Amino acid sequence: MKSLDQMENRLKELEAAIKETEARLPAHSIKPPVMIDLLALEDEYETLRQQIRAHRSGDTDPCCSGGRASTESNDA
Repeated sequence: MKSLDQMENRLKELEAAIKETEARLPAHSIKPPVMIDLLALEDEYETLRQQIRAHRSGDTDPCCSGGRASTESNDA
């Protein structure tokens, strides 16, 4: 398991990457690869936040569930 410091550093990296990716989104005609990148970064960010929360609360087995990846369907 990563240390709390490592997880917090990665969280900051993800925040910066999300902001950079959002800046690449045009007002119109959003490119699917950019949107996919943004969704993946947001999913990782949310999972990491849950792990940090669990680590701080003393949970020895932080759950990695949640986020879009576990609820998304490609049947649309």
